[in-house]
Amino acid sequence: MEFIDYYKVLGLDKSASTADIKKAYRKLARKYHPDLNPNDTAAQQKFQQVNEANEVLSDPEKRKKYDQYGKDWQHADAYEEARKQQQSQGFNRQQTYTSGGQGFDDSQFSDFFESMFGGGFSSGGRRRAAQFKGQDLNATLRLNLTDVLQSQKQTINLGDKKIRLTIPAGVEDGQTIKIKGYGGEGVQGGPKGDLYITFEILNNTQFKQLESDLYATKEISLYTALLGGEITVDTLSGKVKLKVKPETQNDTKVKLKGKGLPKYKQENTFGDLYITYKIKLPTNLTEKEKSLFSELSNLR
Repeated sequence: MEFIDYYKVLGLDKSASTADIKKAYRKLARKYHPDLNPNDTAAQQKFQQVNEANEVLSDPEKRKKYDQYGKDWQHADAYEEARKQQQSQGFNRQQTYTSGGQGFDDSQFSDFFESMFGGGFSSGGRRRAAQFKGQDLNATLRLNLTDVLQSQKQTINLGDKKIRLTIPAGVEDGQTIKIKGYGGEGVQGGPKGDLYITFEILNNTQFKQLESDLYATKEISLYTALLGGEITVDTLSGKVKLKVKPETQNDTKVKLKGKGLPKYKQENTFGDLYITYKIKLPTNLTEKEKSLFSELSNLR
């Protein structure tokens, strides 16, 4: 397997934080998204690499294995188990295995281990086939932002397999979940690998989103801002009425508690919706209106 530097794919170094990885992934995923690069095979390949890099580096356990084993990170558990078996049979680095009068040093042990990767030893010392977990598989599932308002069931096709899964409400863009046992077949009777699904959430609403909170602007008239009044605003769950206080200033922000997105795996817990008022000045004033505004100006 050709080695792919996942850090390089995301434009990061090994000291990158979880937040750095998430930020880089979102930026590159949007840049190379197939919907924005139709018929561009290079962009599609880059998009797949970016997804793959995120799936590994955003998971602390996978990242640790990748940092230690490189392209063979998926076989890390098998490596460790086989090494323990070899050591239990006397093939560790503190002991000497005699073959033609030569012992094994650290690099030779690695070569020896790889040559034995397809086999181990039984408790009686006889060679037997080692069992290894199957390859993990990765997939991307695209949803609209309105699709995550409540939990839902979906069926996805994976080759000749159909997998029905429940998608929890509030799943986030770039989030990855594991479905155990839906990966590749195990080797020599080993367990199947797992399926990792990364979600790509497309914002199909008028709101800006930051995690579970939503943001929007609302125009109000000069008269409503000065005198107060009642306005109607849109939310993801329908229209609501708001009371505007007299003498409301431009860019005043109000919070509609619980009108944001559901929080992932936090039942009946929601983010908030923030509305920023933008005061719309009247135009095409009549002479009478100008006179009244002039009079008001003189009073001030």
